[in-house]
Amino acid sequence: MSQEALHHGHPTLKAAVVIGALGVVFGDIGTSPIYTIQTVFNPSDPHPVPISEGNILGVVSTIFWSVMIIVTLTYITLVMRVNNDGEGGIMALITLLRRWGSSNRRRSAVFLAALGIFGASLFFGDSMITPAISVLSAVEGLETVRPGLDEIVVPLTAVIIVILFAFQRHGTAAVGKFFGPVMITWFTAIGAAGIWGISQEPRILEALSPTYAIGFLAGHFHIAFFALAAIVLSVTGAEAIYADMGHFGRKAIVIGWLSLVLPASTLSYLGQGALLLGDESKYSSPFFLLVPDWARLPLVILATAATVIAAQAVITGAYSVASQAGQLGYLPRLRVVHTSESAIGQIYVPWINWLLMVSVLVLVFAFRSSAALAYAFGMAVVATITITTLLFFYLARVRWKTPLWLVLTGGGLLLAIDLLFVSANLTKLVHGAWLPLLIGITAFTVMTTWQRGRAIVTAERDRAEGSLSEFVDDMQNRKRPLSRVPGTAIFLNRGKVTAPLALRANVEHNHVRHEHVVVLSIDTLPVPRLADDQRIVVDHLGYAGDGITHVTARYGYMETPDVPALLQMLDAELTEGQISVEEASYFLSKIELTRGTSHTMAPWRKRLFIATSYITADAAEYFSLPRDHTVIMGSRIEV
Repeated sequence: MSQEALHHGHPTLKAAVVIGALGVVFGDIGTSPIYTIQTVFNPSDPHPVPISEGNILGVVSTIFWSVMIIVTLTYITLVMRVNNDGEGGIMALITLLRRWGSSNRRRSAVFLAALGIFGASLFFGDSMITPAISVLSAVEGLETVRPGLDEIVVPLTAVIIVILFAFQRHGTAAVGKFFGPVMITWFTAIGAAGIWGISQEPRILEALSPTYAIGFLAGHFHIAFFALAAIVLSVTGAEAIYADMGHFGRKAIVIGWLSLVLPASTLSYLGQGALLLGDESKYSSPFFLLVPDWARLPLVILATAATVIAAQAVITGAYSVASQAGQLGYLPRLRVVHTSESAIGQIYVPWINWLLMVSVLVLVFAFRSSAALAYAFGMAVVATITITTLLFFYLARVRWKTPLWLVLTGGGLLLAIDLLFVSANLTKLVHGAWLPLLIGITAFTVMTTWQRGRAIVTAERDRAEGSLSEFVDDMQNRKRPLSRVPGTAIFLNRGKVTAPLALRANVEHNHVRHEHVVVLSIDTLPVPRLADDQRIVVDHLGYAGDGITHVTARYGYMETPDVPALLQMLDAELTEGQISVEEASYFLSKIELTRGTSHTMAPWRKRLFIATSYITADAAEYFSLPRDHTVIMGSRIEV
């Protein structure tokens, strides 16, 4: 099925799309049963949950209803109905806020967009913690296979992570087709193990009743409140489900969730609860101890494969968020490599890849166990979920005019549940929950500083460049006409209001111009992709026949501009002559940033902005310009 069919809700749905969604979308949430229950009953927890029949039934019931309310109701039923031309995720909600925020609600829309950026910042923390906790939890299964293997858990995890990140530059297309079958095998295996556990203690099925969850929370709140910090691990990956909607479509994700992922995960949680009802001593690793001895090593291998797939999903998500943030002006332009000719969304961002790898390895060696990382993981997840819920109900009110009473009632109830989880995770602040908050605040500071600094630099450039229309008028009315040299010059610019610095320098210092001059602006719109017939807008700048043309090339925030390919699309008549793409010369204006004395930003933010600018991708490479035909002219701007 084509991307277009998916984005526009095509009525047909191939089984391959559902299988693909099972392989990519549900890796994170599908591996949560490995560590959730063992984290709840971890005796080294600063607020331990005693193991008893009532608490076991209450915990399993709370897990089940948390998944039903947060994932099935909030995400699958409600949030996934909101999309930005088919794309989902928190960045899509931010672009919708920017597009739909009315003037009388401008202040609230700006505040919520900033909150959304913080949610996107938290996703970077999620992208660091998920590979660490997922792979660690799977490899820790070796301890149930043979005592003494615990010493190799951390080194083996590190090796797997290094291999995983080293492989990223090759793309996931080569192995992506195997992800679906592996995850189908995974869900079948954990569902079967859960059924076996339930058969040993059928009374665990009582936990499906919400009365046990309500009784656990209301009757044992002093225990249940702290347990929520671990129970939230059962909904990790909910945001990834939404973020990957653009690749597979809502229908495929809904079918995959309801037909396989939700039943299998529920059976696994019930089976582990049944195991603990029969033998409370197996709290240390109920997921792996649920299967017979002979099946544990194969399950560890399968779990490792599943957690690698889960890690792959959030790593790819981090690439996507970084790329989109760069297109929307919240991060510098980063080098993006497309790893598939057929799948637009499969990209590789080297700078993000190696940053994540180093960060994940630091987490593995610093925390050394999935239990120690669990509290950090929970905070990243629940904070992002809360922000997504808030943005959704705001958009439901301003876009679809949903009755205020319904927004306040439904949104208030769901937000109250989310905030209860947030509050529980705040109690683990000194035990690891500080980590995703620190990562989120750091990423948020970098992104907002870059946005602010970029606005300052843009204003300074506007003053230095001057008006493009006045500059063209001046060229036409000069007493001594400029000498024309044969060929085509392409000047990349930020718009058609100002004159490119490179063009101004060429005219004022060299007193020449090319026979054909194209001022090219790349305009990134708050939509994922555009059709080719919407790509180009041509303006002759008031003088037909003078050989000077302004071209606006419009791209979606998930696309990477390719200037030579774009120029091939130009009509010779529109650009006042035939452009020879092979012979064209490309001119770029490179800006050197220095710290000035003006009070535009705090000194530390100026230093951060200038330091962040060093990771900006080479413009010639980013726009796919031929090196031997590209001229770079420099200029200095104070921040």
